[in-house]
Amino acid sequence: QDGRSSRPQVPGTVARGTLREDDHFHRGRVRGEYAAEFPSPVSRSMLERGRERYDIFCAPCHDRLGLGLGMVVRRGFTRPESFHTDRLREAPPGYFFDVMTNGFRAMDGQSEQIDAADRWAIAAYIRVLQRSRNARIEDVPEERRGELERGSG
Repeated sequence: QDGRSSRPQVPGTVARGTLREDDHFHRGRVRGEYAAEFPSPVSRSMLERGRERYDIFCAPCHDRLGLGLGMVVRRGFTRPESFHTDRLREAPPGYFFDVMTNGFRAMDGQSEQIDAADRWAIAAYIRVLQRSRNARIEDVPEERRGELERGSG
């Protein structure tokens, strides 16, 4: 009667398959606080996916090392904080997920471009970047330390 081909969605309804009840996975929070743990085990394939997505969506501002000196920044955009500051090294993974989801300062939320699983993969890869800048020989399994010593001599 009003010329529409379909009815508007009834307020409060959720389309089938889109209910996101898991706050940990979909919002990066557990009991209202940033999640201290990842919602699923971190695997090599998750880290590889995180690196791929990071290089596409994050490196233009944050650069590939996470220093905040990406190409967009070099051309005048606001510089993001380095991932290697004490504050961000100590931040829980849920914090990074939340920032990617909702944005922070000059960064817009990325939930429309990056799905939740990939945001978690990126958060895991950020941990890899942080660890790479602050690694100690004690972090390497004892049976593999010889490889490092042979490579540096």
